[in-house]
Amino acid sequence: MQLTPTFRSLLLQFRSVFTAPTFATFLTIATGWCLSFRHRYVTELIQSAGAVHRGHHSRYHRFFSDAAWSIDDLYEALARDAIRTFFPEGTIELGVDDTLCRRRGLTIFGTGMHHDPLNSSRSRPHVSWGHDWVILSLLIANPSWSPTKVWALPVGMRLYRNRQGLTKGKAGQSKAKNQGKRGKKRPADPNHRTRPELAVELIRQFAARFPERRIIVSGDSAYGGKSVLQHLPENVDLISRVASNAALYEPAPPPRPKQKGPPRKKGSRLPSMAEWAADETTPWEVLEFDQYGLHAKLQVKTMSALYYKAGKDRLLVIVLVRDTEGGRPDQMFYCTRVDWDARTILSHYAARWSVEVMHQNAKQMMGLEDPANRTPRAVERTAPVGLALYGLMLIWFDRDGHRSLSFPDRPWYPGKEEPSYADILAALRRESWRGQFAGVEWERGAEETPLAQLIEFVSRAA
Repeated sequence: MQLTPTFRSLLLQFRSVFTAPTFATFLTIATGWCLSFRHRYVTELIQSAGAVHRGHHSRYHRFFSDAAWSIDDLYEALARDAIRTFFPEGTIELGVDDTLCRRRGLTIFGTGMHHDPLNSSRSRPHVSWGHDWVILSLLIANPSWSPTKVWALPVGMRLYRNRQGLTKGKAGQSKAKNQGKRGKKRPADPNHRTRPELAVELIRQFAARFPERRIIVSGDSAYGGKSVLQHLPENVDLISRVASNAALYEPAPPPRPKQKGPPRKKGSRLPSMAEWAADETTPWEVLEFDQYGLHAKLQVKTMSALYYKAGKDRLLVIVLVRDTEGGRPDQMFYCTRVDWDARTILSHYAARWSVEVMHQNAKQMMGLEDPANRTPRAVERTAPVGLALYGLMLIWFDRDGHRSLSFPDRPWYPGKEEPSYADILAALRRESWRGQFAGVEWERGAEETPLAQLIEFVSRAA
């Protein structure tokens, strides 16, 4: 089996990432990953690509566990192609978030107990065993083939390992040997990095690849603290949330004449969020949003202030938001772009919802949770390869695939005009499988041939 030529041409940009033999293996794995509609185990990829007798099967396992290539180089090639396609000029929009991929087995590298948002509620949080991935994504707003949606395209990925995952299976660090030491503070593990630290690593890496471009990153409250805000590159700005009990301050006043001692770092403390919301001297501004990720009528207040605990003396735009219809609690957001107004800030932050959609699509249709690897290098490479193919498919659809788009005949759903990711994946599979039958007629009069109907049916299998 082979993928359609227009998609294979995109895979050629990764040739410099691999050696010649490894690149041939990569092409087989990419073919199997895109065409398979079962679990993305390595053996399933071999079978879906029609490569069962093309070399020993261990060759494909060693591609992930032993071959000499870098996942960062793979994502750099993907990012450069994506920027050429979707952001040839202007500000680059990014979103950062993490997602849990549930796994089973105590011997799998990097697993641990992590918060499970899908099984949790506000009153009862739950945790699950698995891998937690921090992902940096491009936010592609309103492409020509999807004018009302925002799409997330991954450009970097890191495996987060909590302290439980770092100490699992290590001698001398078990609970039994730590009994009686509850009063002592556990020393910091030099190998442990938090999710925000991993996010900063990805952001810096991306910013170094495009040093001449302005970049705006949106992240939730987990990525809005001092560990991110105080370590941003020069060409990167950030939009995130402010804690409801945060202490905000006016900018520091200029030093007085002949003032002794160092100058002040912050001014007077500003009212709390509740006091600011109740202050009648600062009126609310009403903004209506009808866009992807945000359909609401909001009241907002805006001011410039210091979020000193997170950003020290960096001046920020603070936006207080009240939902007058949905009943959500009051929230505050900040942005390091001091020339942006409330509508611009909230519109950019709302686009971050596409990252959550990407996580769901990648798990359900591209097998992000499927790989069964256990060794460190294999774990750190396999799932990221699958997510990179997810992003490459968006590039292919923007350049060529949208011409092959077709929706299934569903009289009960007549108004569909924009593709979902399932439609994009089906278009790639349809074009790839039809390419195996040169010279075949696909239509007889007004009806499709049985072979065309069969290919259409299989293309939409998930």
